[in-house]
Amino acid sequence: MAEELTGNCLIGQTGGPTAVINASVAGVVAEALNHECIEEVYGALNGVHGLLGEDLVDLAAESQQAMRGLRYTPGAALGSCRGKLKKPADFERVLAVFKAHNIRYYFHIGDGESQETAAKLAETAAAAGYELRVIGIPKAVENDLAATDHCPGYGSAIKFIGATVKELSLDADAIGQGDLVTIIEVMGRNTGWLAAGASLAKRRDHPNDPPHLVYLPEVPFANDKFLDDVRRVLKREKHCVVVVGEGLVDKDGNYVSVETSASDAGHAQLGGVGETLKDLVEGQLGAKARVARLGVGQRAAAHLASKADADEAFLAGQAAVKAAVNGESGKLVTLLRGDGDAYTCETGLTSLADVVGNLKRLPKEWINEDGVSLNFQFFRYATPLIQGEIAVPYENGLPAYAKLGKDSVDKTLPSYEG
Repeated sequence: MAEELTGNCLIGQTGGPTAVINASVAGVVAEALNHECIEEVYGALNGVHGLLGEDLVDLAAESQQAMRGLRYTPGAALGSCRGKLKKPADFERVLAVFKAHNIRYYFHIGDGESQETAAKLAETAAAAGYELRVIGIPKAVENDLAATDHCPGYGSAIKFIGATVKELSLDADAIGQGDLVTIIEVMGRNTGWLAAGASLAKRRDHPNDPPHLVYLPEVPFANDKFLDDVRRVLKREKHCVVVVGEGLVDKDGNYVSVETSASDAGHAQLGGVGETLKDLVEGQLGAKARVARLGVGQRAAAHLASKADADEAFLAGQAAVKAAVNGESGKLVTLLRGDGDAYTCETGLTSLADVVGNLKRLPKEWINEDGVSLNFQFFRYATPLIQGEIAVPYENGLPAYAKLGKDSVDKTLPSYEG
């Protein structure tokens, strides 16, 4: 049993929000309040910006109604950011903030790339002789975080994508006359997990159901093959539904479509691949084509969130606190799938150092030889993740999501000009 460490805890959210990232916050808060060694429960506003700016809020002061509401509220209730701690002075500043507020437990909710900050904070504190326990909590709609069976946020995203594909397909079926192509562009910078999830729209034992063609970043794209694929579907069906991941690449590894601006994290801003395919269809096949770019709706659609996903996000938050109180640090909470026929999920731990820089791609053996459809292994993997619906309260016909009061914690340090 680890020696008891008494002090305050702090939660930070980073990267793109998800439909269930706030459920992890709720899980941390609920579990932290069960441990006397955790005296105060704080949140950092806007991720690392809040850490550097000493912008903290008192989560223990929030109403029980607000905290319960986080379990069905999308976005990042504490605010998020794409930035990282980069300079040694940044880490020294955050450590000073931790010392000023007696932060002994830090919970970092983020994707694989942002967990680098958590890993380095643990190293910085250890080097300074400051006792701090740092635990990462996974989140990623793109499901590309290594070491965990799946990421909180993914199940809800593909539930929304699958439902949207069903609905758009019915719309197309009503008007298609063998000449209509619907192209649905989804997220996925380097992996096809989200695009693959669209396949869940197919009914069991109906392989010709929409989506008819799914294009993944894991499979090099070729114009000629794409046009042949579409021709084949239009000969058989009234219309063709194509799902494409925004990170689609050609045989040389170049993105098929890149927007001109760069993201805050310095990556090429992807998007527009749907329009590229539309131009091919209309220019080479003479068919009518339309594009639906799902955008950030994929990660924000809490009205169609997966209950399994939300429950596991909450569970991950609870597990992070239990691990830290038991003496763990420099670890990431993982989701582990049971071995039985019936789906079960429990949590584990892995080193943060093993997660940073490791991208989890869609297994090639889950992709059929045609390169545009998924086999039973993917369906077996993904189907349990979209099960169940969250009871979202409604007001005046629309979802009534929660909003935190965000009572500020008094600052004690000079402003940071780094």
